[in-house]
Amino acid sequence: MGKKKHEKGAGSTPATVQLEQAGIPFKTYEYAHSNDHMDDGYGVEAATKLGFDEHQVFKTLMADTGSERVVGVVPVSGHMDLKALAAAVGAKKASMADPKVAMRESGYVVGGISPLGQRTHHKTVLDESALQYSEILLSGGKRGFSIGINPNDLLKVLDGVAAPIGTR
Repeated sequence: MGKKKHEKGAGSTPATVQLEQAGIPFKTYEYAHSNDHMDDGYGVEAATKLGFDEHQVFKTLMADTGSERVVGVVPVSGHMDLKALAAAVGAKKASMADPKVAMRESGYVVGGISPLGQRTHHKTVLDESALQYSEILLSGGKRGFSIGINPNDLLKVLDGVAAPIGTR
């Protein structure tokens, strides 16, 4: 039939299923997750173990605007600007969602939350710095499993927008 659009990896997750169903090309990357250096965060661990620059590896965060929860995707090298995220989705303010809510609505564990394949669809905002890369890395839906994807393809499949929501 058609040829696979990704390299074989850690198997199927809701994130990879969404990309395959949409016909979006992607790569998978695996590494041995360890709790040894969690002070730096899961994304920094992925960047280090996979040999990518921290500005090219992105983390997925969920925020609450008071009327809805939204997803922000920012480089692991920085933080998410909640005011900028709120502005990008037309809200007055945003605060970080409770981790238990994020896990329940995404279907993923903290440290493995992907913007792709979430149980509940949320508006998604990608930090505009991603657009300078032909490939960015983000969680594939579990710790130790990352997806490499073109940022424009990510925006397309998520019906997302790019905005300056990351800080360094």
